[in-house]
Amino acid sequence: MENQEQRVSRNNGNIIKKSDTLLSHIEITVSESEKRNNGALNLRDYYTVYLIETKLIDLNYQHKIAKLATVWRRYTEFEQLRDYLELTYPYIVLPPLPEKRVMFGWQKISNDTFDPNFIDRRRAGLENFLLRIASHPVVNWDRHFIEFLQEEDGWKESLKSNGYLQLMENKLKNLSVAIRLKHPDPQFESYKDYSYKLHTNLNNLLKARCKVAERQYAVHKLHANYGRVFSEWSASEKEMGDNLQKIGHYLDSLASCIDAALEDEELLADQLKEYLFFSNSLQSVCKSREILQLELEDAEENIANKNIERTKVQQGKSGLMSRLFGAVDTDEVRELKMNMLEQQIQEGAVAVNNNKECLRTFSSKAVEDIKRFQTQKNSDLRETLTSYAFLQLKTAKKGLQTWVQIRDCLLNIP
Repeated sequence: MENQEQRVSRNNGNIIKKSDTLLSHIEITVSESEKRNNGALNLRDYYTVYLIETKLIDLNYQHKIAKLATVWRRYTEFEQLRDYLELTYPYIVLPPLPEKRVMFGWQKISNDTFDPNFIDRRRAGLENFLLRIASHPVVNWDRHFIEFLQEEDGWKESLKSNGYLQLMENKLKNLSVAIRLKHPDPQFESYKDYSYKLHTNLNNLLKARCKVAERQYAVHKLHANYGRVFSEWSASEKEMGDNLQKIGHYLDSLASCIDAALEDEELLADQLKEYLFFSNSLQSVCKSREILQLELEDAEENIANKNIERTKVQQGKSGLMSRLFGAVDTDEVRELKMNMLEQQIQEGAVAVNNNKECLRTFSSKAVEDIKRFQTQKNSDLRETLTSYAFLQLKTAKKGLQTWVQIRDCLLNIP
């Protein structure tokens, strides 16, 4: 019997563990999408909104969460939520949002962001994003996240009141600056290197999959030409006619079966894209740590410079320049400078200790979450790739079955 504290939810093909998180107490679905018009100056400026529905399933938490709630959210609001979470929890490998525009498109996939199939896949991706946040052991009970789920208005104002917008602007500026550390941490350098390799490998895999899907689709659709030829041929044959007509139907069936198979395959491709974007999340964690280490190195360099300056002041008349040109500072001035430098060095030492503690805490939390992410990634990608293999087997079996039926028809010709 499944443990109550370790229930699971399946969405978008992946298993999301609930454990004792927000997802243990509520159900979250993104059930609908709706195309709306801004209505400004009669311009055709459209956007899509998504309906988030939450239902409390644990009445012990009704003082914290509304029993039932429905809110409409735009994709840009999901982006704002994720930006806030990234700012608040920089040591977490945050779940990514689904693609904003069509990526890795091919012949059968429309590039129109209002295409119903694309909108529905994005809806499923947004639901998956919310479920991952709600099941994360650290961020799941975040107040603004719960407000996002259950309050139509007000959550944006709450973010603004916390100075979130200014902090986010500063965060983006820091992340865009190239950082060169004096002493890079080997463990986090390996994480960063892995994130680049994961991104490259998944990017190449998705590109290759697009080419294969394109060829599969074209080859299967060409079999419809076979079907038409055999159906037309059957009309002019007496003894062979019935069997030729059956062959034509079988080939038409083979041509049409690829549509459903590739639609299922597209869902698996979305799961691979999620981890393509997850690699960016891992890079962001590494970059956030680099910023903290750079602040520490700057603070240490500041102390080193102040110590050098103090030494020069201490030398006083014994310094070479003083012996050549005479004393520059009086004893009183030198003592004043020494006191000022001592105070600055003490303040610098406090800053160094604070930076060290921040860096140590960040690193500890980040390593813990990266390990959690690696376990999750291995499980999800194993399931996704296995499902892809089963899907190919299913398609191949359908093709084999069709050709066996065609062979039997040919053998039955008198």
